[in-house]
Amino acid sequence: MMLTVRIKKRYGDFLLDVDFSAGGGEVLALLGASGSGKSSALQCIAGIRRPDWGRIALDGEVLFDSERHIDLPPQKRQVGYLFQQYALFPHMTVEQNIAAALGRLDRARRWARTEELIATLRLEGTEKLLPRQLSGGQQQRAALARILASRPRAILLDEPLSALDSSLRRQLERELQEVLARFGGPAVWVSHDLGEVCRSCRRVCVLEDGRSSPAVGMRELIEAPGTAGAARISGCRNLVRACPGPEPGTVRVPEWGVTLRTVGVWREDLSLLGIRAERVRPAEEGAENAFPCRVRRTAEDVSTVEAALIPEGAAENAAALWMEASRSEWAGRAGGERIWVSLPPEDILLLKE
Repeated sequence: MMLTVRIKKRYGDFLLDVDFSAGGGEVLALLGASGSGKSSALQCIAGIRRPDWGRIALDGEVLFDSERHIDLPPQKRQVGYLFQQYALFPHMTVEQNIAAALGRLDRARRWARTEELIATLRLEGTEKLLPRQLSGGQQQRAALARILASRPRAILLDEPLSALDSSLRRQLERELQEVLARFGGPAVWVSHDLGEVCRSCRRVCVLEDGRSSPAVGMRELIEAPGTAGAARISGCRNLVRACPGPEPGTVRVPEWGVTLRTVGVWREDLSLLGIRAERVRPAEEGAENAFPCRVRRTAEDVSTVEAALIPEGAAENAAALWMEASRSEWAGRAGGERIWVSLPPEDILLLKE
């Protein structure tokens, strides 16, 4: 079973232009910042919005085709959509919400299937409660039960954990992973949270200003994001202008006043250097790609310290170099202190704008 999506839709000055696919049993992440078009893409797949151009197919059936004038209504697409706020019917109980999705089954079979889904989603004891009487986690499970009751061929999840308290997210994340593993069809998980999709999806399609990049594996996104937007959404905090260095295999960062050796090869379409804060390491003078910095400021959490560093050869108003270290690595250092750091050649990202 395969979900394939290749569509365009214009909203004023904004153009949604996406092209991706998800196979049976796969959970594909759509990752992007707010306003990048993630939810709009899901709405087009579900039939809530109509693309201007393109084609959407599921399990060999065409759901939308602009050239052939095919546009199936939402109820005929067999696509389950988990909204951010779950969209349960507010005046129906949990069991009524689930039963409403079971169509024309006879009464006995409808309630048998409802009881089965209540047990599967661990909703026992909530059968007679209204949505407003449920916790956020219970609402999510009830909404999932209603989706599964309709026997969808694909499931779309729009920021499924965003409405939950942080203390509940990891628990509900694991439960959602279990539900999707049992489902077996294609699923698309929309999020702006890299950690969330890293734990739940094997491949990711990044959306930047409405345009999708080819889907890649999670490790590839981290190790070779390719563009500044993909690097940024994947958690890379250090992005700075760069140009070819004086020797092959080197790049120069004028803003920081440093020349660095890299593993990657500079190309004409590249313009930026990126490095993740956790890959910036304390070093000894003379180490490869090492240079001195001054500590501008620090911020500590339970286990790590984030430090904003200014290379000593930096231009005025240069961007800070962010470094993340364990508390033990950082112990005893202070603001204003001189520190040598290195940027390992294999960790330097060469990026397009």
